[in-house]
Amino acid sequence: MQRVSLFGYGKTTKAIAKVVKNATFYDDKCTKPFRDEDGFKVKPPSEFNAKYSQLEIPSPGIPPSNPLIAQANNLISEYDYFAETSPLKIWISGTNGKTTTTQMMQHLLESKGSQAGGNIGTPLADLNQDAKMWILETSSFTMHYTSIATPNIYVLLPLSPDHLSWHGSLQEYIDAKLKPLATMREGEVAIIPEAYKDIETNAHLVTYKDENSLAEHFGIDISKVNFKGAFLADALLAMAVDKILFDKVDYEKINSFVLDPHRQEELRDAKNRLWVNDTKATNVDAALAALKRYKDSSVHLILGGDDKGVELNELFEYLQKIDVSIYNIGTNKEKLSRLAKEYKINFELCKNLADAISKIDKNLKENEVALLSPAASSLDEFSSYAQRGDEFKQSVANIS
Repeated sequence: MQRVSLFGYGKTTKAIAKVVKNATFYDDKCTKPFRDEDGFKVKPPSEFNAKYSQLEIPSPGIPPSNPLIAQANNLISEYDYFAETSPLKIWISGTNGKTTTTQMMQHLLESKGSQAGGNIGTPLADLNQDAKMWILETSSFTMHYTSIATPNIYVLLPLSPDHLSWHGSLQEYIDAKLKPLATMREGEVAIIPEAYKDIETNAHLVTYKDENSLAEHFGIDISKVNFKGAFLADALLAMAVDKILFDKVDYEKINSFVLDPHRQEELRDAKNRLWVNDTKATNVDAALAALKRYKDSSVHLILGGDDKGVELNELFEYLQKIDVSIYNIGTNKEKLSRLAKEYKINFELCKNLADAISKIDKNLKENEVALLSPAASSLDEFSSYAQRGDEFKQSVANIS
């Protein structure tokens, strides 16, 4: 019987354990071996011995620098393990928007027998292997470890710096995102940004410069699509795959899609002023997308959190071009304030999110926009971006 080692005791590996035989978990948080409620062994990493392991599957978030990765001799990804399953595979990746694009695509294709999973919340081990299609939100972490599996259709949203501490460099991050193109075959399709048009691949390559070029290529009338800002590209990419597979452009169906909270979620306070919850904008590119949506308004922008050391100059160069005041929170608020001084942007240094909202409440006029688009992770002060967004919404609701 093949002995399988699962690195990390998380959602992905727990699902895999239910479909493999003789699996043992090795987890950094485990200090003493135990058996879980399903009878599986969970051990500290120090007890892993490559001699007694015939297959190793990591949780996607485990970085290449982890000692378990260095010791493994038979390392494959979750995607590799399920590479031979029958559903048509659609992978969706990029820096921002991949979750919404995946959800929109599932909305369009569910009636055709698709299932959605991957990073979006359902591990591949929990998907139906007899489904017609798997629509998989696919992270750079997963692709770094994937060598066997390949998509039938690959959709790549634009790339900007992200997860650099995990990958080691921007180029390593980009290389992971482009990796599937090397293994795709003739007859398969990749839709990627024009910046990567010269990459070598056997897939049929469709490149796009912006939403207009994407719509033109697939014969989509943008004026009939209700989504704006960052969500327009997400919708067009979902519709493009529907067009590829079924030669169909369904405006009614895409327009019936309901967006998740926490991305450019518009609220009105008791004084009928506009507040926007974009807490899911955890990097510069996502924040820029929100700012471009409201660029014709005077914006009161809440910035800050854990920016993971990413350069923020691109963001401040854009802020110089619009009517904006920023309210700095989080562990990088001093850094943000220094940049604001350097770029001559109006700013206020705030104690926390509640303080920022209180300050904006005093300054916000009826025709202006209050925008939470932090360009940083929430984990310095919150348990998740959702908790940060919920606190924002509650505070706005309490304004009288």
